Amino acid sequence: MQETVGAGHSDYTGSKMGMWFFLFTEMILFGGLFLLYSVYRTLNPDSFHAAARELNLILGSANTIILITSSLTMVLSISALQNGNRRTSLCFLGMTVLLGGIFLVNKYFEWEAKIRHGIYPNAPLLLSLGHGKILFFGLYYVMTGLHGLHVFAGIVLLSFMFVSVVRGTTSSANCGRLENSGLYWHLVDMVWIYLFPIFYLIT
Repeated sequence: MQETVGAGHSDYTGSKMGMWFFLFTEMILFGGLFLLYSVYRTLNPDSFHAAARELNLILGSANTIILITSSLTMVLSISALQNGNRRTSLCFLGMTVLLGGIFLVNKYFEWEAKIRHGIYPNAPLLLSLGHGKILFFGLYYVMTGLHGLHVFAGIVLLSFMFVSVVRGTTSSANCGRLENSGLYWHLVDMVWIYLFPIFYLIT
């Protein structure tokens, strides 16, 4: 019995360490993009300020509230499962997935509005706005697009975990996978907490 418990603890620790290593590589990726943004912003402060005023602050703020709330529901889902309350855990996990979907829908409408007005990479209108704005919107699409892909991946991951909890594969006795999924989701939220001010609040 002791060997089984020890093996389970080892697997849990190993998976947790693996997740932290993966999150570290993700932070390096986004950290490099943030550094690149900082350099270009320093070189083109006026253009970056002017371009930021063309973003939809209301949608950006709404998405910030949505993701912060989704982090809370993720924590509540994990806590409920740890306490053996599967139904409550599923409720909060479903809310997290729903909030992630709403975030992507809002981002779609924001992108669609920009593209419809001719502001997208290599668009004639954008190319006529000057080098600084071209850099700003290029970084905007790359960084928010990459973040959006991570949100989508998180939704897929959490949906898989929802099914796993429903089937009983993940329970209070072995909720390490849900905890690791929560860590990933918190990273996604944290990245947006940095993206929001540098793109929407520099006016």
